[in-house]
Amino acid sequence: MPPASAPEPQTAFPFIGGRPALDFVATLGKRHTAPFERLPDPEALARWITEAGLHAGADGGPARISEADLLRARTLREAVHRLVRAAMLEEAPDPDDVARVNEAAALPDLAPQLAEPYDGPRPVLRWTAARPGPAALATVARDAVLLIGGPLLGRIKECESPTCSLLFLDDSQARRRRWCSMDRCGNLAKVAGYRSRGRTASTTEN
Repeated sequence: MPPASAPEPQTAFPFIGGRPALDFVATLGKRHTAPFERLPDPEALARWITEAGLHAGADGGPARISEADLLRARTLREAVHRLVRAAMLEEAPDPDDVARVNEAAALPDLAPQLAEPYDGPRPVLRWTAARPGPAALATVARDAVLLIGGPLLGRIKECESPTCSLLFLDDSQARRRRWCSMDRCGNLAKVAGYRSRGRTASTTEN
């Protein structure tokens, strides 16, 4: 009997957008080059919701997500992405995208609850809902509405790496942030620049 194949490692989610809506958009990676899906199944969406801090059940376990929830999530994600991009470019949004995000934002979202019983001097905060999947998506949609229609819109940027499509909220003091993260694209750009300068110097010397 051949040995069983090792399970594929779980895809890591980037949480560097600065807002839940932008982190949710990032669940589709490398949009401009070779798009890949970070939400291939309901389990992945449940994991994203948990890791994003948008839901923890009474037992601290992941939210129960259906195939229908997954389809709605991907549809909402792309509508949010198109709306954000249109707003950044000062272009008219697609009315269908506006309606889709507004519809999701109007649904009941997550409610803050104090976990009980709790030990220690401080209680534990959990976000819960009768239907955690749709509620988490409603929370994401509301965040998108507030971000697109609020004063922080001008601080949304796209990573300058040509192979990256991540959007982020520039919270730097000078508002000159260029990369989604220095640990990711920023460091790669520094290395590439160093190598390019080295090649130029070598050519000049020769």
